[in-house]
Amino acid sequence: MTAVAISPTVLSMLGLSRLSEITDKRDKPSAEGTVNVIETWIMAALRNYKFFSFEELNAAIREKLLEFNAKTFQKKQGSRLTAFEEEEKDFLMPLPASPYETAIWSKATIQPDYLIAVGDCKYSVPYEYIGKEVEIRSTEKTVEVFYQSHRIASHIKKSYSPEPIYVPEHMPEKHRKFMMYNGEHFEDWARSVGKSTLVVTRHFLTMHRVEQQGYKPCASLMRLADRYSTERVENACERALIYTPNPSLKIISTILKNGQDRVESHIPDTSPNQSRGITRGASYFKGGDRS
Repeated sequence: MTAVAISPTVLSMLGLSRLSEITDKRDKPSAEGTVNVIETWIMAALRNYKFFSFEELNAAIREKLLEFNAKTFQKKQGSRLTAFEEEEKDFLMPLPASPYETAIWSKATIQPDYLIAVGDCKYSVPYEYIGKEVEIRSTEKTVEVFYQSHRIASHIKKSYSPEPIYVPEHMPEKHRKFMMYNGEHFEDWARSVGKSTLVVTRHFLTMHRVEQQGYKPCASLMRLADRYSTERVENACERALIYTPNPSLKIISTILKNGQDRVESHIPDTSPNQSRGITRGASYFKGGDRS
């Protein structure tokens, strides 16, 4: 095993030389002087020892440090240990419940989509803060958003997300309802209205490459039902399907607006037995009797 040498670097790793960095500036010279004394005293005491692990070295340094703190002062009563216990210990604050995390702070103005970007992800904030400048605190695990020193949003940080990360409470009521929609929801509603409405709804959901692109016309169709009644929407869908197998929301809306859904539709009879075409007979065109 390799022996471990004692050096100021080792003591620095153990935190002894950093004491001066956490003290008040007014006490810095005194703290630095004490650190130098401790380094010299412990290094001198252990200079002839060899250690074969950092655990052994730490134990020896800890023993010498306790011994150093227990030494009596030369010019006054007590020791560093008694001074700590009698004068300083009662003023110590408890350690934080969680370890310190390095944070990155940045600023951003909330856009109309009420999203902020951190890395490769986007996170929502309450829509009421659209147009406001906020501060963003990003750590290894969390993303927090502050407005005028008040935290308004908090998210678990993700390394990557193709879709924005929304919190429902951050959305306006209309957006919240829209986020709850899915294809099954729209089909169930259309089925309760009627067969023609179901056909139109399925057309809206499948007319785009991505199903979600069809949610908007489906939601608009539901709003037409709220405005005109489900019965009229079913009649309008039925009439629209007569005109085209691929009806649009605009066609259905126009039918409802003009009241065409209330007019009895006349569907031409396309059965094979129905007379079609020329009925005067071949003799009429061959110079026969045209009377």
